[in-house]
Order: sequence, then structure tokens, then C-alpha cells
Amino acid sequence: MFGKIVYITDNLAHIAIPEGTPVAMNLMNMHVIFEDDKKKILGEVEDISNELIKVRFLGEIVNNKFVGGVIRKPTLSANIRIISQDELKLVVGEAKPGTFMLGVSPLYDDIPINVDINEICSNHLAIFGNTGSGKSYGVARFLQSLFYNKDFVPFKANFMIFDAYGEYHNAFNRINEVNPNYNFKFYTTNRMQLKEGGELLRIPLWLLTLDDFALLLNAERHSQLPIIERMLKLVRVFATDSDISERYKNHLIASAIMNIMYTNQTAASKRNDIFAILASCSTEKFNLEAPVQGLGYVRKFRECFLIDTSGQFTESILVTQYITSFIDEDLEKYEPTADHFFTLEDLEKALQFTLISEGLLRNERLYDEAVTLKVRLHSIAIGEAKDFFDFPNYITAEDYIASLVTLNGKKAQIVNFNLEDADDRIAKTIVKIYAKLLFDFCKRLPVRASIPFHVVLEESHRYVQNDNDNFLLGYNIFERIAKEGRKFGILLYLISQRPVELSETVISQCSSFYIFKMTHPRDLDYIKKMLPNMSAEIMEKQKSLQPGTCVAFGKAFKIPMLVKMPLPNPEPYSSNADIVARWTS
Repeated sequence: MFGKIVYITDNLAHIAIPEGTPVAMNLMNMHVIFEDDKKKILGEVEDISNELIKVRFLGEIVNNKFVGGVIRKPTLSANIRIISQDELKLVVGEAKPGTFMLGVSPLYDDIPINVDINEICSNHLAIFGNTGSGKSYGVARFLQSLFYNKDFVPFKANFMIFDAYGEYHNAFNRINEVNPNYNFKFYTTNRMQLKEGGELLRIPLWLLTLDDFALLLNAERHSQLPIIERMLKLVRVFATDSDISERYKNHLIASAIMNIMYTNQTAASKRNDIFAILASCSTEKFNLEAPVQGLGYVRKFRECFLIDTSGQFTESILVTQYITSFIDEDLEKYEPTADHFFTLEDLEKALQFTLISEGLLRNERLYDEAVTLKVRLHSIAIGEAKDFFDFPNYITAEDYIASLVTLNGKKAQIVNFNLEDADDRIAKTIVKIYAKLLFDFCKRLPVRASIPFHVVLEESHRYVQNDNDNFLLGYNIFERIAKEGRKFGILLYLISQRPVELSETVISQCSSFYIFKMTHPRDLDYIKKMLPNMSAEIMEKQKSLQPGTCVAFGKAFKIPMLVKMPLPNPEPYSSNADIVARWTS
């Protein structure tokens, strides 16, 4: 079958085909061994012509172990043969503790391909492929293979699946039948699915940071960040049970009114601005109808702004004394604690008080930017997304995360977040909020990486993009997790049909890849340039893949391999619509 090596160029051996020997076309992509007195080199058949077989060198077998990469080339007189079954096991892996069967090799009579769990699950993973190529089936099969393994029980696993279209509910909702120690939890943005055992997705507002609110309100300028920061301080002040909340509100109103009183506007203009402030921000003690005590008489506050013939307020001294009685500069030094319950309505009220403070009223540009934030916050407060931030009671970050992975008092290993009823902008923000919440939680753990989380992002090109985050906040949470998450135990699994839309930084940090069939030229070119192990032969392989078959390579694999994944059981909701049945039934 194999003749002598004619010549070696770069990483290829050109082997002659003995005269009279029929060329077996099924040699394509098969693995061969170059063997001489001192070494065994593993190669893969890359090209076959009438006269020559080209084999690419992949690595060396040393002391019954496979080592990727070739430093020493085989001699021209090396013996060439098809890889043996024992040698093949060094490449595809053996079933042993700490491994699971990913799929089978279509090249070698469906021999099982076993992967080291630590190698693949302790690093970031990317899964790319066209729609209909088997990505969702592959992800479902991957997790089912992990949890169906009778010799391995990942009881403390935490897989957080952010499901763009609700595909994975069917694949995992009966996992408890496989092992009573396993549980599947289902959060949804679709109220119709609450009947199926799901819980409405709800995020406690007080757990969100300044950065989270900047994303939620779609802030665009750095000058908007201090406005949001001031809003968060005020909402926490107003949430306290002590009288400091009322005193602080009165102080803000009084300070804003005094700023107007000292301007060079006409009395009528000042009155209009003051009445506008009290129309939007008022308290029980400080409002337009509040009584103002004079010497032997009482006026309503609004009555103190009558204008005399000289164009001045008739009760200017009384008004000034009344207003200054509420001003307490020491209150500005007060710093509230973060552990307070508040709602979207509370945030709106705090933002309204923010608008009259910090000199925003006299700065047209800043005031316009603050009003933009106000409009966006109000649209959330009255829109469909308001339910996603309507958490009923106070809870700490640790208890909230614990509640995510608990179902009826038992550990839930797979948590599915169905985001199909959230628009793209809100869905992206929700995923970023959860990612940051988990990342910060993992960083706070006293024992590093003691509670790993696997964040599975279906349709990840919707979330992991080159956004404005780096400009506005100085970082993007997915890029931060990609670069630092591995050592803290938070891992990303990216699933996408459009890798060209993904952040380059995040892709560059992925260690293992499953590439299903892809045909779009831009995606192919992007993958070829971005992935460190993507060679021309891998690119050619993936172009002709059948659905459910992928090219797997990276840290978890000895060499790039064709992997045929068994159908998941149950299957996810990701198949095409049955048009014939729908049209004729």
C-alpha cells in the first residue's frame, strides 16, 4: 500500500505508491505510523494522487505516549504502516476514571473517542457551525454524556445555560430520571412556560453595580456615570428606615432651590423653576402647600412667591430662612450601606432627585444626558422588562446565587435561562449582569476555584461582541472572564453560527474547539485567522461534514479529530419545522 518516502517538505512526507497497487481512496484522513529504529512518527493522510500519497506529520509516540508536534522527521527508509488499534487508543483516549465518551470516530469503525474531563471542562470552549449543522445537538449530547456516565457523578456541577430560544428545556428536564441526585432548573422570560415548572427570571436590583446600571440604561458617555453613581447613593439613602431619608430629601430640595434663588434670573423665572422642582420632588414637610411661619402669620409656601411692583418676592427673607432651615451640609458626607431593598420606582424617584442636585439644572448638556437616562429607566419601569427586575424581597448575592442552583431544597446541576421573550438589548444586559455576578462571587471565594461555574452561551454572538463597554467602563465582562476566569473557576462555552461577530479577545482565550460544518466565506476566513490550531486541512475537513459530526481540536485533544456525536436523548427543540405535516394536517 505504501512505498518509500520520495521526499520530505516542511511538515509533509511524499510517499510513492508501488506500481500495480490500487489506490484505496478510503485512506483519506487515515493515520499512519512512520517507524524506524529510534522513533515512531504519527501522520495523517492529507492528499492522494495517482503516484503519491501526502502525509502530514502530527506528533511522535514516545514511551507509549503520544506527544504532539514533530521535531525529528522520519528517515527516508522508515517503515510506513496504518496505525494499530493500541496506538490509536493513545490518540482517541481510553475509558478510565476522569474521562467521558464525547463521540465516535467515523474513520475507525465508530471507535469511542474519550476525553479527559479536566482538560475540556477546566478551560474555555467554543462550538461553531452553520444553522442545522448540529451545534445544539452537540451541546446537548456533550452534557448528557457527562451526566449519563455511570462511573462519574458530577453532583456539584454548575452549568448555567443562557438559552436564546428555549431549545434545551426538553433535553434536560428529565435528567432526574437518570439519577435522582441530578436536577434541572428552568428560568424563563416567557410567562406561558411557568406552567411547565419554570420560574420567572428575576434579578435583585440592589445586587447590580454602577457598571451594571450603566449597561442597563445604555449609558454612552463617561459624564453619565457620576449621575448613575449619585442615583445609586440616593436610592440607598432613601431606602433606610431612619429619618435621615426625609432629611436628605429636604436638604436636596432646599439646596436646589437656593441655587436658583441666587441666580440673576427674573423673579418670575425663578418662581417657575422652583415650582417645577417641587412638582417633581417634594416631601411631607417640604412642598408647595407646606405652612411657612412668619411673625404673627402663616403662609403657604407657594404664597411666598408673590412678586411686588419692583419685581421682587414679597416674602424673600421669610422664604430664605425657611429654605435654609432644611439645608444640612453634613448630610453630603453620609454614606449608606449597600444592603437595602429597592425597586425600579425607587430608582426613578432617586434619579429625579439626582436631576435637581449636583448642579445639573444649570448645566444644559449634563441635564440632557441625565434626562436621557431618566427616559430609559422609565421605559424599563413601565415595559415588559420590569418583571425581570421585580424581586420580591431582600437577598444577599451569596444567597441569591445559592437559590439559582437549588430546586426544592436539592442541588440543581443544570440551570437553564430561557431569554426568548427578552429583546436583544435587554437579553445581552441580563447575560452580562449574571456573568459579572458569578465572576465576582467566584473571586470572593476563600478557596480559589472551589465552586466552578460553566456559563454556556447559546447564540453567543448576541452577547459576546465588541461593545462600547471597553470605552465606557474600561473592560468587557466576557473578555475579563476569558482572560481571568479560568483561575477562579468560571468558564465560558461559546456556541455560535457567526463567529465573525464575536469578540476576538474572547475567542483567542478558548482552549478547545468543536467546528461543525460552516460555509460562509467570512466566517471561514475569520476562523482560519483567529484560531491558533486551524490549519488548511482542518478547514477542508469541516466543509464536507455531515450534521452531528465536527472537527474537534485544541488542548483537550491529542490531534484534530473527526467526531461523530450520537443523537442526544431527549433531543433539544432545535430541529426545522415540519412543513409538510403543518400544511396537510
